[in-house]
Amino acid sequence: MPELLAAGGWGLLAGSALLGGALLGYLIRIPAGIVAAVMAFGSGVLLSAVSFELIAEAHERGGLLPTAAGALGGAVLYTLANVVLARRGARHRKRSGDQQPSETEQSGSGTAIALGALLDGVPESMVIGTSLLGGGSVSAVTVAAVFISNVPEGLSSASGMRRAGRSARYVFALWAGIALISGGAAMLGYGLLGGVPEEVLAAITALAGGAILAMIADTMIPEAFESAHLWNGIITVTGFLTAFALSHL
Repeated sequence: MPELLAAGGWGLLAGSALLGGALLGYLIRIPAGIVAAVMAFGSGVLLSAVSFELIAEAHERGGLLPTAAGALGGAVLYTLANVVLARRGARHRKRSGDQQPSETEQSGSGTAIALGALLDGVPESMVIGTSLLGGGSVSAVTVAAVFISNVPEGLSSASGMRRAGRSARYVFALWAGIALISGGAAMLGYGLLGGVPEEVLAAITALAGGAILAMIADTMIPEAFESAHLWNGIITVTGFLTAFALSHL
């Protein structure tokens, strides 16, 4: 039970960055270039965490085949769900500009955006819970990577929601709810996967990694490139190296 609660606490901590970012993005008019730069940095941080924490750990646990199958499966599942939600108005849920549709422009888009935010956040939180399996301590790098990347996600998306005319109540309730669900997802990752064979755990860890990689490519990098343009690459690499350095402290 203490480990289960710890998993939920770490997941909630990482998810709370979404609410913090949303507060900044909704209440403060941050220039698009700064939003893009922060998003690029967050993309690099997550890329590093997926590479050195999730995929590498999955390979160590179960070998190449379960890792490759899990990562491809996660990417496929994420992409299919993302296609469905994009058709219902959630395509630009992380965009800070005028790309997000209002409810008047596309009915049901608010619900689709909320579901899209869940789709983006749940895999990240579940791997925080799985990192506690085996009696070890939580992966501080994974928690830090998710926390750092969640700030620009919440910031950019909330800024776009404000431009689309969505109320502060809707925006803050959405991100507060997702922060709580993040804690629950971390508990779920720990509670359901304890005792499963190493190959299965490797495949599930890689599945989450594949979903996160697909999310970065589909939602975070496009938003970063929108305004950062030629600076996008070096900022992303800086985020990547920051997380890499944290993993070797």
